[in-house]
Amino acid sequence: MELIAIRVVVLVFSIVFHEVAHGWVAWKLGDSTAKDAGRLTMNPIPHVDLMGSIILPVMLAVTGSPFMFGWAKPVPVRVGYLNDPENDHPKVAAAGPASNLLLALISALALGVVALVANSVLSPEMLAQQAANSPLYFLVHLFQTAIMLNVVLAIFNLMPLPPLDGSWIVSRLLPAQYRWRYENLRRFGFFLVIGFLVLVKYTPAGKLFMWLIFSVAGWFLSLANNIAGILG
Repeated sequence: MELIAIRVVVLVFSIVFHEVAHGWVAWKLGDSTAKDAGRLTMNPIPHVDLMGSIILPVMLAVTGSPFMFGWAKPVPVRVGYLNDPENDHPKVAAAGPASNLLLALISALALGVVALVANSVLSPEMLAQQAANSPLYFLVHLFQTAIMLNVVLAIFNLMPLPPLDGSWIVSRLLPAQYRWRYENLRRFGFFLVIGFLVLVKYTPAGKLFMWLIFSVAGWFLSLANNIAGILG
């Protein structure tokens, strides 16, 4: 039960941080809509979406799904209020995935320090005997979970599927004559995302997607190991 709670709490914190990042960057680029709405806060209550922030994460955690994700209420952004709407909107979109990669990096640094402390304070025999109940073990699992979940959130949201964050970045890069056709796909956004999840689960595309996730997460875990080794 404790491990399920860790996954859910880390996920809720991460998706809230993701939305705050969108709103904060929008504010810095001229649009104070999210700030005025009280959405630049880490208090989860204004951000929580019942299905995406609570029900779905708990269901995935309880069923032991290796692919855990969720969402919060999108922060309001008025593109026309941005200083340079055409170029600033993709920056606002990219801020969400970037915030998750930042959390993964912070978690990797923390994991490296925890591993160093564990190796310095406890002998291998003590680690083996006390692992399940040790506060250090709790922290190791917490930061490992944070790395994996934030990498999943970052990569998933960077997929070029409307209405995900990656679609706004791709839209800016497309020639004008193709952009409107791409933007028209937004009305099918829900079905596109569901279709993508079906592909991930039942086709070889899933193996590629998971390879990408584990490759990026592996880099952060290697960083943690290197920190522990270098500092040790």
